[in-house]
Amino acid sequence: MSLSTARSFLSEACYGEQELDANSALMELDKGLRSGKLGEQCEAVVLFPKLFQKYPFPILINSAFLKLADIFRLGMLGSLASIIPERKNAHHTIRQSLDSHDNVEVEAAIFAAASFSAQSKDFAAGICNKVSEMIQGLDTPVELKLKLIPMLQHMHHDASLASSSRELLQHLVNSYPSTPMVIVSLHTFTQLAASSLIDIPKQLQLLLQYLKDDPRKAVKRLAVNDLKLLAKKAPHLWIRENTQMLCECALTIPYNSLKLGMLAVLSTLSGTIAIKQYFSNVGGGSLVPPRLTDLVKLAQECCYHSNLAVAAHGVIVLTNIAISCPEKDIVQLEQDTVLGVESLLMLCSQDNSPSAQATLKTALTSLVKLLKSRPHLSQSAVEFLLGQLHLSCDSSRVLMCHALAAIATHLPVLGDGMLGDLVDLYRVASHSSTDKQQELLVSLATVIFVASQSSLSAEVKTVIKQQLENVANGWTVYRIARQASRMGCHEFSSELYQCVRTRVASEHFYFWLSSLKEFSQAEQCLSHVEDGDYSGAMSAIAEALRSYQKGIASLTAASTPLSPLTFQCEFIKLRIDTLQALSQLICTCNSLKTSPPPAIATTIALTSGNDLQRCGRISMQMKVCMDEFRSLAARYADLHQSSFDADYATLRNVELQQQSCLLVSHVIEALILDPQAASFQEYGTVGSVQTESEYERRMMSVFNHVLEEVESLTKKHPPVSHLHTSCLCDAVIALLKVPLSFQRYFFQKLQSTSIKLALSPSPRTPSEPIPVQNTQQLTLKVEGVVQHGSTPGLFRKIQSVCLNVTSVLQSKTGPDYKIPLDTKTNEIKQRVEPHNDYFSTQFLLNFSILGTHTVTVEASVVDESGIEWKTGPKTTVSVKSLEDPYSQQLRHQLQQGGAQPAPQRSTYTRF
Repeated sequence: MSLSTARSFLSEACYGEQELDANSALMELDKGLRSGKLGEQCEAVVLFPKLFQKYPFPILINSAFLKLADIFRLGMLGSLASIIPERKNAHHTIRQSLDSHDNVEVEAAIFAAASFSAQSKDFAAGICNKVSEMIQGLDTPVELKLKLIPMLQHMHHDASLASSSRELLQHLVNSYPSTPMVIVSLHTFTQLAASSLIDIPKQLQLLLQYLKDDPRKAVKRLAVNDLKLLAKKAPHLWIRENTQMLCECALTIPYNSLKLGMLAVLSTLSGTIAIKQYFSNVGGGSLVPPRLTDLVKLAQECCYHSNLAVAAHGVIVLTNIAISCPEKDIVQLEQDTVLGVESLLMLCSQDNSPSAQATLKTALTSLVKLLKSRPHLSQSAVEFLLGQLHLSCDSSRVLMCHALAAIATHLPVLGDGMLGDLVDLYRVASHSSTDKQQELLVSLATVIFVASQSSLSAEVKTVIKQQLENVANGWTVYRIARQASRMGCHEFSSELYQCVRTRVASEHFYFWLSSLKEFSQAEQCLSHVEDGDYSGAMSAIAEALRSYQKGIASLTAASTPLSPLTFQCEFIKLRIDTLQALSQLICTCNSLKTSPPPAIATTIALTSGNDLQRCGRISMQMKVCMDEFRSLAARYADLHQSSFDADYATLRNVELQQQSCLLVSHVIEALILDPQAASFQEYGTVGSVQTESEYERRMMSVFNHVLEEVESLTKKHPPVSHLHTSCLCDAVIALLKVPLSFQRYFFQKLQSTSIKLALSPSPRTPSEPIPVQNTQQLTLKVEGVVQHGSTPGLFRKIQSVCLNVTSVLQSKTGPDYKIPLDTKTNEIKQRVEPHNDYFSTQFLLNFSILGTHTVTVEASVVDESGIEWKTGPKTTVSVKSLEDPYSQQLRHQLQQGGAQPAPQRSTYTRF
């Protein structure tokens, strides 16, 4: 509703604004009713009762009801279907309105009937025969039939309804050949099949038949759009004959627009299981040679089509075929795919029009996808992209740099030999300061960081810094520094943060950049650790910890109530604790030299029955270290579970930190504490996991190397000797030498999800407890709203919300007797599914013990994969359990009159 409307009703609520007269208030509400937004219309309707209370004049009420009647006549009853789907009087009203002689009322009833049919099974079953009679009735105008037919798409609630609706639609398609009737009937047929699922194969055949045989372009276009819908809905139901017929139609169609639509369907199918079904013979199960099929022929032709959109879909289809088919069958097809992609890249890279850029992005995405599946093609493709960079326009260069970075992140194909070309291009790209040039500077710097493998030469750093000083703004410098932190180039990122931190307009930003500078300096200290230099490692850790402590202080100062930096603070605290634990582990290893086992250690071990005693005091110290690393791994797991909005790379980074802690604890156990029980099987598949970044590759390499060394040592030498402690220290240094990667979520939150809870009853003041009698149960209603940022569900979506309610007895006011443990607490867990981001449920809580109880309601969410995330929030209320009046009165009577016997209910006679 408009701002003036809101203000008028604020004045009616006595909030101090100037009051409006009755006519002005009605006019403001009328504006809301006539708004094009449904939400503003509903808000205006809700405010009408307040208007009647404020101005109870007959003329005004009459005018207001006329306006409301006009709105409800035009459809708002149908809009309420999701709120009152089973309201029988609404069902009856709609059925009556369908028989009206007023065309406007009938059309409104049709809209409402469609809305209620989608929500209510009972209404759909009751209205189906009525709608069928009207559609088949000779006295029903064709225009009205066209509006009634789409209602049949909602008749999917049970098999009989769906069957009768399909028969009617089949009759309509056969009996009414006019273009509008065929289009409406076919589309309704498709929607019904998509909802009921079992009839999708028949619908595919019907649509393909119309696409092939019907000469009308409008009907063909409708068939193509519906096929695209079914390709997304159920690609597993597409058999080879369906795809083949679509290919034949696409090969013969003379219209580019229809060819484009068919290719869109095929590109959707090519990325699913349907592509495997196409290349398999139903009878023998053997594979059809890919190059001989119509699908490949069509895709190869379209790769070089003059229409860029058609060419893009041809590349997508060819790429998906090359990826999904066995490698032995597609050697030539791989080369055809690469040539098709490269030709499209050459065509689009010098054209900065929106269509060319969209096609270029599609081609690059397909190339990255192909190279991930076929790594042996990477080197030549990367060399082609590097050569093409010099010939492309700036907008194309940005996209190509993104593709290069994506390829090099998954595959180490960018070497130092390619840095020269990239640096030369960096010099050329920094001659102007347009937005595209700034974007290009960031993209090129990212590729340089990836190619440099975390270690930039002095020459490269000098070139980048000089160009940044000439043309780059502060935001560009920050983005490049952020990319350097992600790629592990901490020495360079530290310098950039240092120069940009004084160019911000807020002290919070200053503290944020200062903390990033300190973190980069800390990681830079660790990069200088040498193999075998254990004292140097401890000195480097100590220096890094000093920088980290400065950084965490700045990070805390940078946090605000709106941006608390929770993930960042917890991640850094864990990093600090991990470094401290690694330093302590080196100290413990050195203690074997400074405090070796005493001469009688073996005798003590035999006497006590504890074999570890023969190792001396180091055994107990190692036990403490192992427990510390397991505790750190659990904390990393908690951080992972609470990061619902994090991107996949960030979550993988947290997992790697957790695995490194588990690895160290496992190595301590395998080398010193319990070599016989330690198992290497659970770590045996580390090398087979597909890595997604250079940092992950290096961490996995360290994991594998450490495990191999430990397994070899445990087989040759009994514990504990300097060989075992040296192996532990070498593992620590190997982990420290991998530059830490600060992933995207540390800097940028692309998805934002939060839950707001409301509890009722609620206390009048925060410090006042809620009173409840001890003989009654408290009904606690929990309502919640899921709040999203600008891009909801970018990485994962909420399927349901878990609510965990617990109560704990804080102080007891009743008699001092032994209380059963199960009566002191309540613990109830419920799972609810949000509807339009709103959910509510109720809990029955028992407070039989007199006293003050603390009730805690904690929320967590379950995503579409069934994984539970500890997102919070946690809300706490205080409840005071009071004695009920009857028991209190009885107790007072007993206290005043002494112990009197309870009333006897029956009399027994003794003989």
